Amino acid sequence: MRKNSQSKPIGIFDSGIGGLTVLKEVRKVLPNEDLIYFGDTARVPYGIKSVETIQKYAIQDANFLLQKDVKLIVVACNTVSSNAMDLLKSKYKNIPFVDVLIPNALYASQITNNLKIGVIGTPATIGSGSYRKVLKRFNPKIKVFSKMTPLLVPLAEEGFFKGDITRLVLKNYLSELINKNIDTLILGCTHYPLFEKEISKICGKKISIVNSALQTARTVKHILEDNGIENPKESTGDIKLYLSDIPANFSKIVYKFLKLDLKNRIEKVDIDKY
Repeated sequence: MRKNSQSKPIGIFDSGIGGLTVLKEVRKVLPNEDLIYFGDTARVPYGIKSVETIQKYAIQDANFLLQKDVKLIVVACNTVSSNAMDLLKSKYKNIPFVDVLIPNALYASQITNNLKIGVIGTPATIGSGSYRKVLKRFNPKIKVFSKMTPLLVPLAEEGFFKGDITRLVLKNYLSELINKNIDTLILGCTHYPLFEKEISKICGKKISIVNSALQTARTVKHILEDNGIENPKESTGDIKLYLSDIPANFSKIVYKFLKLDLKNRIEKVDIDKY
């Protein structure tokens, strides 16, 4: 069983392009693994949808990746991680799932000194209270300050990772958290590492930034090792990208992320069939 699973690809899904930050880190940590990515670009953002809709989309996304015979699914979306993980794990018991919430919260709880942690995320992620619950589970003394940041996903999807408009929006969102004297900031959406340089400039050196992509990639590596399903091949793994809609600037964004020309490996998918 384990040997049969070793050569299977890892599946990754997100509401849009944000999950590419996770794919990039998984690629660094596990360069020999084949990766299949699905971005639901036709229905982005998930973060403003109802819980019922988020769960429906999550099941369709997982069904698509399972059709590709993946050995593990990375839910590279904080909104799904906050609102649909229990459903996914109960529905698909024979495949491991990795969410982005637990690795983020665990690492943040380990590095905070003053026990004041800020979280930025979509309305659905922040509204679920998931980060607060998990952080309190790791350490009941932690104080959590959350902020809904709904404009950041559209900015990321349009490629506005820096510039005056982006900086103004970020300052507006972050000033409240900075004034709470936080020493750790969780980027509670996989789109947000795209703004990490700008966020770091605004927050300064006294605030540690927790990048969901990096922590999630490390968790994927540990789970593969624990289950004995790492790919033993020595050659570089393949990457395939599937989208529910192909934005005009997507190939340029992929190259900016991955420094790989994958425009001939992007396919459009009718996700409603799943």
